[in-house]
Amino acid sequence: MLRTLSIRDFVIVDSIELEFAPGFTVFTGETGAGKSILIDALALALGGRGDASVVREGAGKTDITAEFSSAGDIDAWLSEHDFSNDDDGGVLLRRVIDNAGRSKAYINGVSATASQLRELGEMLVDIHGQHAHQSLLKNDAQRVLLDSQAGLLEDAKAVAAAYKTWRALARQREEFEANAKSVLLERERLEWQVGELEKLAVKPGEWGDISTEHSRLSHAASLIEGAQEALGIISESDTSPMLSQLTSLTLKLSKLADIDNALKPVVEALEPARIQLQEAVYSLNDYLGRVELDPVRLHTVEARLDAIHSTARKFRVAPEDLPQEYESLSTQLKQLADATDLDAMRAQEEKLKAAYMAVAQKLSKSRAKAATALSQAVTAAMQELSMAGGRFEVALNPCEPAAYGIEQIEFLVAAHAGTSARPLAKVASGGELARISLAISVITSSATATPTLIFDEVDSGIGGGVAEVVGRLLKRLGQDRQVLCVTHLPQVASQANQHFQVSKRSTDGRTMSRIDALDAKARIEEIARMLGGIEITATTRKHARELLAS
Repeated sequence: MLRTLSIRDFVIVDSIELEFAPGFTVFTGETGAGKSILIDALALALGGRGDASVVREGAGKTDITAEFSSAGDIDAWLSEHDFSNDDDGGVLLRRVIDNAGRSKAYINGVSATASQLRELGEMLVDIHGQHAHQSLLKNDAQRVLLDSQAGLLEDAKAVAAAYKTWRALARQREEFEANAKSVLLERERLEWQVGELEKLAVKPGEWGDISTEHSRLSHAASLIEGAQEALGIISESDTSPMLSQLTSLTLKLSKLADIDNALKPVVEALEPARIQLQEAVYSLNDYLGRVELDPVRLHTVEARLDAIHSTARKFRVAPEDLPQEYESLSTQLKQLADATDLDAMRAQEEKLKAAYMAVAQKLSKSRAKAATALSQAVTAAMQELSMAGGRFEVALNPCEPAAYGIEQIEFLVAAHAGTSARPLAKVASGGELARISLAISVITSSATATPTLIFDEVDSGIGGGVAEVVGRLLKRLGQDRQVLCVTHLPQVASQANQHFQVSKRSTDGRTMSRIDALDAKARIEEIARMLGGIEITATTRKHARELLAS
């Protein structure tokens, strides 16, 4: 559950530190006081989208930290992703956004990505927005809600994946049938190109090797002449070769160094030079023993270079890229050859369709079971919410195979006894829709393992005795997990175990939002304000006490 929430420089919030308790907690306040800002700040800490606009005017950055208790799956997730856990079994989420829009995220003090924050946040908190009932009018949202409630999201993903694979092959087969002539021409072109490259058989790295060999063979005469000239100057010249002169000079200076030690450094410097010249002589002799004029080989190499270069120009690639071009064209030819086997394609298509139908039918059976359970649960809740005799149904309407399955999900409602169930969007009034939405939210939330549930003004459009029932529903839900609710209804607020008041104040021309935890006396005043408006009377205070006492 959520233990603490720290907010710094967020929109119109300067600094707020809140501590939360288990059970049912409400936030109340005047319209525009910033009740939903609290939810927005928490959503940001849970990995929601944010930019520079969330930073309070004049501040350098927004800093939001939320501390939760953790156990089970959450601890396993932290361990799997290398986020160390606190000693007290808590988990700390932090989000920082500066006034340039740069964002940083942390989990237990360790840098994290926004996606990691979102993934962990979904395990910790489930937020039901104030406009959640509007999404219930869309078939896609109804389907996702049913699948989520029944734990069928992974099954639905498997159906979508099977559909994608099947339809991809079906489209390929349809395209081939429609363009058979052009496909055959393309296949002939690829066969010719691959055949040309197969005959040439250029190996990886061959172009570089043969270019080097050609350069050596074409300059063989110059290389031999240069090596012989160097060898003559160093050791084989008839008139004092360099090595002989250096050897003689070294011997002479060695004798003189025996007389004067000052010459020893000169001798020591000349000796390595003499050794290096001798090594050069050995290397030159070895080189001349290997290099020879080979016009036949030169002709062969030149012909190979010309063939490779001509082919590369024909294929519009660099010579060294011909091996990769061969691999690429061979792969394309194989794929096209496989694709042009129409009988094989049709057989594979039927196989993939059968695989899709198997997982889709399995999903349909699970959905039918879940639809019955959800219909019964929401119908029962409607009786409590002053919709006596009303009925809620989840219809599974067969449809053509699609990525979401072989049926469309549709929520139907009969608002009164004796009437036929019709689509939710066509028969529910604003108040009825809000009540049904709340019932569904409470029911689906109770089926999840998320420890903290947040309801942001989902009770809009509800009043009177129904509001009291709503409060009891939320309080009942708070017995099993932590429930936070932003509300404008005194009947709901009076049911809470913990009550926060959100208000605005102006200081030095700046408007700031503040949140205060209310004690018993302050709760009476706030409930009375919610009942009576600006002027609080003894009657409204009495009514507030009665609500709190009940």
